[in-house]
Amino acid sequence: MEVNEERDPPMGTIVVGYVLTSEGQAALNWAISEAKRSNARLVVIHSSRGGDHDKDEDVIAYRQAGERIERRLADEGIKDFRLAGLVLGNKPVEDIVEVAETEEADLIVIGVRRRSSLGKLILGSNAQAIIMEAPCPVVTIRAE
Repeated sequence: MEVNEERDPPMGTIVVGYVLTSEGQAALNWAISEAKRSNARLVVIHSSRGGDHDKDEDVIAYRQAGERIERRLADEGIKDFRLAGLVLGNKPVEDIVEVAETEEADLIVIGVRRRSSLGKLILGSNAQAIIMEAPCPVVTIRAE
């Protein structure tokens, strides 16, 4: 899709929180489409706690996923992107908000799963916290 600069000025940066789930894949797919449409820079982040919290298999799986994502972005013609696997001991919410602030993001994209109203009320969610703390608009994407 061609960008009409008068109607759709190029977006600066999209930050997408990626996890190895159907929700994470849906968020990534949407973010890639939007980055192509709006000629935006794309920052794909995965936040993990590190230390005893991460199993070796998970670290390897995310490393492999990162390589696949990097190839896909290149194949899709997205030239301005960055992949970040953060192991800072922070919660994912903190990492996503911090990266969005540092990158001066125009948009954050996250995948969400269906939850009952009671589950949302009692448990809260990472998505809810990101929406409340984000320095820019947040798009939530559900997997089909």
